[in-house]
Amino acid sequence: MIPLVFHPIYSQLELPTRHRFPIEKYQGIRDRLAQLGVPDDWFHEPTPLTLSELSRVFEPNYLTQLSGGTLDPKAMRRIGFPWSSQLIDRTLTAAAGTVLTAQLALTHGKALNLTGGYHHAFANYGSGFCMINDLYLAALQMLKQPGIDRVLIFDCDVHQGDGTAKLASNNAQVFTVSLHGEKNFPYRKQCSDLDFALGKGMQDDEYLSVVDDALSLALRTAAPDAVIYDAGVDIHQNDDLGHLAISTAGILARDRLVFDTCRQHSLPIAAVIGGGYQRDIEALVSVHLQLFIAAGVVL
Repeated sequence: MIPLVFHPIYSQLELPTRHRFPIEKYQGIRDRLAQLGVPDDWFHEPTPLTLSELSRVFEPNYLTQLSGGTLDPKAMRRIGFPWSSQLIDRTLTAAAGTVLTAQLALTHGKALNLTGGYHHAFANYGSGFCMINDLYLAALQMLKQPGIDRVLIFDCDVHQGDGTAKLASNNAQVFTVSLHGEKNFPYRKQCSDLDFALGKGMQDDEYLSVVDDALSLALRTAAPDAVIYDAGVDIHQNDDLGHLAISTAGILARDRLVFDTCRQHSLPIAAVIGGGYQRDIEALVSVHLQLFIAAGVVL
């Protein structure tokens, strides 16, 4: 069994017509995995995080305003979603899903969340469809366990993990790596422990070489006890927001490289699906599915 984390609320968010965020993809991935024969008992359902739990990491005033719908309209525009109680419920559950994935990875060696990668969230504000930084929360959860003294966050989403980098900047136990489009959002980058800026139009061979080098350097430098992997597919050649030219086969090769390397080093790995913004949901689901193929969930 390979633990998978999912809640129907991942795709339960009413958005304006033609909104840029492909909210349907999460349920689409769950449905596709079921069609491919993945047993129901592989799936685990998270319980939403509470504001009191989050207040240990995020600014309480921000959490109060976010949850109560009193954030300044400019701050909500920066997030990119219209406020609703449904949005808050979904956010707390999605973040809980990544924390649960981290716990399951330590027990089973690997685990995957069917959402996650909200890496543009800072301690006191949200940005780019991200309100609560689940990757950093998951790293802190792993660090609570005996024998886990350092966690590597390996972020392959096409957009830099700026919020993660900032949150972890004063925490030597969380080592952040970001591989991202050099000329893409966010335009004001933060400093990860290792940053790899990717040129527009980059193709498979060059990209996979960078991933291999980045992962090898990160393991040598950080010597982590566990890995959190953001497997964003917005690097895909058909993605509307990525500006790279990575094929579906290239994404599968990347994901296999990460899983195989972690296995070779006996490192537990918690994976999240990250970004992906094709408007064709079925096509987008197929690209995200490469992560589950690489992990051995499906053939």
